[in-house]
Amino acid sequence: MKIAALVSGLLLAAAVIASPAAAQDGGPEARPIYNRDQWLPKSVPTSDDVLRIPVPADYNAPKGSFVLVGGRLFDGTGKPARPATIVVQGKAITAVLGPDDKNWPADAVVYDVTGKTVMPGLIDLHTHLTFLGAEDIANIYSAANMSGAESVMRGLKRMGIHLQSGVTSVRDVASHGDAPFVLKRLQASGEIPGPRIFTAGQLITGTGGHAASHAVQAGYPEVADQNLNSMVRIASGPQEWREAVRIQFAKGADLIKLASEYSQEEITAAVDEAHSLGLPVTVDSETQYIDMAIKAGVDSIEHPLPRSDAAIALMAKRGVASVPTFVPYRLISRSSGGYFGSTSRRFELNEGTITEMGRKMRRAGVKMGIGLDLIVNWPDYMPGAYINELESFTQIGFTKTEALVAATKTSAEIMHMGDRLGTIEVGKLADIIVVDGNPDEDFKALEKVRTAFVGGRLMLQEGRIYKPAHEEVPMPVAK
Repeated sequence: MKIAALVSGLLLAAAVIASPAAAQDGGPEARPIYNRDQWLPKSVPTSDDVLRIPVPADYNAPKGSFVLVGGRLFDGTGKPARPATIVVQGKAITAVLGPDDKNWPADAVVYDVTGKTVMPGLIDLHTHLTFLGAEDIANIYSAANMSGAESVMRGLKRMGIHLQSGVTSVRDVASHGDAPFVLKRLQASGEIPGPRIFTAGQLITGTGGHAASHAVQAGYPEVADQNLNSMVRIASGPQEWREAVRIQFAKGADLIKLASEYSQEEITAAVDEAHSLGLPVTVDSETQYIDMAIKAGVDSIEHPLPRSDAAIALMAKRGVASVPTFVPYRLISRSSGGYFGSTSRRFELNEGTITEMGRKMRRAGVKMGIGLDLIVNWPDYMPGAYINELESFTQIGFTKTEALVAATKTSAEIMHMGDRLGTIEVGKLADIIVVDGNPDEDFKALEKVRTAFVGGRLMLQEGRIYKPAHEEVPMPVAK
């Protein structure tokens, strides 16, 4: 009996050691993300994205200065709103003054925002700027017959909708071909209005994985043949997953987006490669694949999909963030009655389960940001969809102020941009919106975003997309 008990005890101990939760206690398998600040002093100007490439001091900065006077400031730090004057020079906030302080440049453009709230621009951590419409569902993932030009036009339309809703930064977590990189570059230079873009390029998944299976089943295997205009890249085996990461990095990706299904070796290889390049990793995964993602060392996890209590505890312990995206699952449930026809959604999923998952993560202390995942024609629901996501956060335990901080400061931190975005403080980029009302008291005020600046550039005026008039350049004089 003693021998049997001893054997039983040893087997139990071995099972605990081999369990996913216990295995993850040793730390992530992939290397930590490359410390981009280790070799670059803060005095060296760098690009305003995750890549942090050295650039000239005035790179992408508009000329001149402006001030916002007479408004109440909700600065995104969690402090109560207060009267304040904000001073912007070029693309950065240079001063936050008291309401009676007029110490700003004499030539600054003055905007009177009396009776309005000035706050950091909202962030949407989960967009697909080039996603097709529901009427062309077979092509949504492969885009076999769609040109890059058309993808860019779809993205431009969605950028306008987001900007008019007060969103000044989006994290694009899979779009077609090089379209998101083109849009990112043109927006950053001020050539097109819209929110600044942080893009993952293509979503990386395994054969038959999430986002790839639909296209193949619908008779469009081009996605499996690495169609360059696809929003999905299929990889098989650790080395192909590493190569898929490198391809997105070479295009200029700000992050890497992975999706189940995958093996432990595949996701660990992808995270390791991304982190070695200085890129954070987010995943669309569920159940056991979330265990694998945490074990690998990912930085964030999308969606309110099922996971164990042990996985939630490990997310909190390791600082793995959550972008719950309640809205799309609510839309799916209300429009079709359930999430059907997906091999990566083989579990119960309804409005109750998504809210309860959010509550569990909130109680555990998981860092949570705002993302909407508005595909097909769903951007038409803006700004109501963003307001609904904020309300969802209050349903799981956030105050109104905390929800707005999640939409600004915390979301910037999840993008690894917390040092430049998310709050209105001296030194931060001037991504600022002006709201006709008090959104910290009533989210509905976000229906009336009147003005928006992105990187110090006026891009929304009186609720309409703003683009400066063309300035004629004199022709060369004949000699």
